[in-house]
Amino acid sequence: MTLLHHLCLRRVSLYSWLAVVSCLLLTSCMPTSNPSTRLQLKLHQKWQLQPGDRVAGYAVLGGLGDITIGLNRAAVYAPFNGRTQKDSRNCIVFSSPDVPAYLFRLCGLEDPRVGTLNAGDRIGRATTLEFAALRKQPNGTWAIVEPSRQILERTLKQP
Repeated sequence: MTLLHHLCLRRVSLYSWLAVVSCLLLTSCMPTSNPSTRLQLKLHQKWQLQPGDRVAGYAVLGGLGDITIGLNRAAVYAPFNGRTQKDSRNCIVFSSPDVPAYLFRLCGLEDPRVGTLNAGDRIGRATTLEFAALRKQPNGTWAIVEPSRQILERTLKQP
């Protein structure tokens, strides 16, 4: 069982209380930035090809660590209360104080919503969704990790 899976399933009152306090502290300290600002993620892994790159004129849709799901233009939802930003490759990065050590990168969204969202809000639609879970490393970089099934289900189903 992954740590993220464990955190998602655990419902201890102390944890819930800490999550609420963390949320309040993190959101009150978050800088108010322009939603159109591109987020620059420093990845721990250094793979040559990344989603958004082009090879022989064709777009790279996924890479190592990405889960690709055929959605047939279905909606994609915020798995927690949080915030979306565009990254430098035109993907959406979702962050949440509910899981502060993780980011979720969603590529392939059509007309994505950028800004603050509540759990269950629609982020966008996708024909093909490329989903990556990233975990913050001690040195401040982000490592791509396997996403839990529960996180993917929360992203693909409205509560």
